[in-house]
Amino acid sequence: MELTIEVRNETTIQEFILEGFPALQYLGNIFFLVHLLAYLASITGNVVIIIITWVDHRLQTPMYILLSIFSFSECCFITTVIPKLLSIFLSGRQTISFTACLIQAFSFLFFGSIIFFLMAVMSLDRYLAICKPLHYPTIMNPKTCFLLVTACCALAFTLITGLEVKIFQLSFCGPHVIPHFLCDLGPLIHLSCSDTSSTEMLTFVLALVILLTSLIITIIAYSNIVVTIMRLPSARGKQKAFSTCSSHLIVLSLMYGSCVFIYVKPKQRNRLDSNREAALVNTVVTPLLNPVIYTLRNKQVHQALRDALSRMRLQKQSFER
Repeated sequence: MELTIEVRNETTIQEFILEGFPALQYLGNIFFLVHLLAYLASITGNVVIIIITWVDHRLQTPMYILLSIFSFSECCFITTVIPKLLSIFLSGRQTISFTACLIQAFSFLFFGSIIFFLMAVMSLDRYLAICKPLHYPTIMNPKTCFLLVTACCALAFTLITGLEVKIFQLSFCGPHVIPHFLCDLGPLIHLSCSDTSSTEMLTFVLALVILLTSLIITIIAYSNIVVTIMRLPSARGKQKAFSTCSSHLIVLSLMYGSCVFIYVKPKQRNRLDSNREAALVNTVVTPLLNPVIYTLRNKQVHQALRDALSRMRLQKQSFER
């Protein structure tokens, strides 16, 4: 009997169960429809931004190139999570293999990190355009954009790969139910039967590096932008600029606030239940707002969309003739 128990305790888990939202499962069909519509709207909005940026030569500037890359990252980010979430709402608990769980965790954190780094780069771009307009064309050229985006991806890949290797080295011998709708770090660390103190500390440090570094850069950039706006002589110009900045800051507050709540705490075992609601903000709410906030309210994008639709109507009419 003792031998049987000993062998059983050394068995590693081959798959996990994503619990989702068991208390709300009776509303699964409604939540499925709501999140499906939000997902389709987010993908559509971001894809429109990507297409219109690369089709219209007037939008092939550093600002819109960065926005299109940001939109692509958003599409990848939510696609790693939402399809599984939809299946949970539709069918209840879902199994996921150990390998698939690690892949989802890596993809979620990798693209999430890229998004935060890109937001910092986009803030710097706006700072240069508004506060240093004479130097902007020489500093923010296509080569600089390429180098900044490459640096964002390389830094995110390096940081998250190191963390994933650390997670992979943990032992999982039961239980295997993840109290979440995705394979996030906190729940995975909580289920490990290894000593997780070093892994928790590494997670905490990397969260500080990724979130606070990008947040500090963003705050400094927007602070200088606000000071420059205050010096504008036109009251209408001030109002327009503040309207745009306030919209951006609302999205930034949602993203940084929810991520700080989830990741910036030394003990990942705390508040796991409330992490689910906070994660929904990042995976559903802000991706839905970002296309509207960043570009679809922009007059240049509106004009590019109108021109594209006009060209499509003309081509349709010529084809029918």
